[in-house]
Amino acid sequence: MKIAVATKDWNAVSGHAGQARCWLLFDLSDHRPGAPLPEPRRVELAKEQMFHFLEDGAPHPLDGVGIIVAGSAGDGFVRHMKKRGAEVLLTGETDPATALSRLIAGEALADPRFDITTSLCRLRDLFSRH
Repeated sequence: MKIAVATKDWNAVSGHAGQARCWLLFDLSDHRPGAPLPEPRRVELAKEQMFHFLEDGAPHPLDGVGIIVAGSAGDGFVRHMKKRGAEVLLTGETDPATALSRLIAGEALADPRFDITTSLCRLRDLFSRH
């Protein structure tokens, strides 16, 4: 399974998945319990590849990802990613490796923090194509 983590400059979990340009892509296909996390592949999106701007059905560098981890996401983003076969998990955890380790261990992720952009996205989603 592949897991993508939205980040801010590769270091912290991003608070807004739809506008994240930097992603860490972890391929856990060969990962064994107790083994160290594999090195992630860095994926930097061009503006037109950001999910806020992406056309439905257009190919994307994160296609094939099963889980997306982010600090926040609007309902439209969650629906859009579900159509692409990915589950969106939101967390207040800021460290990508810690969030992924907790997820792999079957532990609950830290609750997401309040993010005003999520409220704004919900308002925008009322009128969007999602």
